[in-house]
Amino acid sequence: MPESLKLGLAGLGTVGAGVLRLIEAHADKIAARTGRKLEVVAVSARNRAKKRDAYIDAYRWVDDPVALAKDPEIDVFVELMGGEEGIPKEAVEAALKAGKHVVTANKALLAHHGVALSKLAEENGVALNFEAAVAGGIPVVKVMRESLQGNEIRRVYGILNGTCNYILTLMQEEGATFDDALKDAQAKGYAEADPTFDIGGFDTAHKLALLTSLAFGVEIAFDQIYVEGIQRIAAADIEAADGLGYRLKLLGVAEATEHGIEQRVHPAMVAKHTPIAETFGAQNCVLVEGDFVEDVMLSGQGAGAGPTASAVMSDIVEIARGHIFAPFATKASELKPYPRAEMGGHAGSYYLRLTVHDQTGVIAGIATRMAEQNISLDSIVQHRPRTDIPGVDDGDEPTGPVDVVMITHETTESAIQKALAAIEGDGHVVAKPQMIRIESL
Repeated sequence: MPESLKLGLAGLGTVGAGVLRLIEAHADKIAARTGRKLEVVAVSARNRAKKRDAYIDAYRWVDDPVALAKDPEIDVFVELMGGEEGIPKEAVEAALKAGKHVVTANKALLAHHGVALSKLAEENGVALNFEAAVAGGIPVVKVMRESLQGNEIRRVYGILNGTCNYILTLMQEEGATFDDALKDAQAKGYAEADPTFDIGGFDTAHKLALLTSLAFGVEIAFDQIYVEGIQRIAAADIEAADGLGYRLKLLGVAEATEHGIEQRVHPAMVAKHTPIAETFGAQNCVLVEGDFVEDVMLSGQGAGAGPTASAVMSDIVEIARGHIFAPFATKASELKPYPRAEMGGHAGSYYLRLTVHDQTGVIAGIATRMAEQNISLDSIVQHRPRTDIPGVDDGDEPTGPVDVVMITHETTESAIQKALAAIEGDGHVVAKPQMIRIESL
């Protein structure tokens, strides 16, 4: 049997500890499958004394992750620290320059520096693998980088953040408010104390940036993604979606259009019968549309120690077998500039919820503003009066404000935004209008 593959692991949190447990549990199986033993020779983390779910005393401790990355005894640097700048970036760069293969779960690092790091890996003839950076245990990177290379990808989209999907599922299934669902997610460990990165859509955007590059052979363009989170989703929207035959999901979508490539992250209404709509709890689901393969769907656990450690190990196994791929399927030097399709040109149907004064002429005024932008309405429904809007004085309106829910026929994002701005300017609404895209999947 060839000499063992020696690993240096930086980051001993949930995922790092999971990787150590996986190696301990399946070392013999992995050696039999790859023809090469794996050996963890050194580890590094911020706090050596911290209690962990893995035994680390058997491994040499290195205080400085950058020193570990350059350690002459290791073949593969496994970076599980997280973070787009500072020590994680320095350590990965040092490893690649020293001719070490790198396996990382760091989506933020790759979303911001992936092209430069890919060039560095290719210049030094080493692997830069990141299966665990996107959708946890779901092997979407491998499928796109290897299995679908005979296809022209038209669209890749899906649920890429389990925290948001858990919150929206709880709101739908149990009637929870957004705030209560978020607290539940935090109590169960799905959401951080500061949940902005997840519920604001930024985590999904980091992952989408990597999938876009893999799908279309373009440079990573995280800063070109339209990002909208789920913070404004209300029980009224969940209820309306259900009545219309939809469920609400936070989607990441990358799609080739005649105007360029759309990259967008936002809540969307999806038909109940679709696989995306039937993805519940903290699960992830990714769909890839190719010209020959048509639709490929991958679903499963998008986070957690076990699934993410499994993804990390799949990358290590590829290296043990001697398989080295261009990190983003296309050589870094041949990645094309990202051709952005402006969000204003996005076409589709829309759900609109306007909380308005219950007065004569309001509906007519709204309809006029829609007609000015050539927006055709599929349906319009006025709901019962509301008394739950903070800061709204309804003393002159004995029945209180009312919700008006509209579904449009296909139109453009630009037209919708102009119509809503005009409606707000007319003073008809008593709260910021809610607009949610209806996604045709």
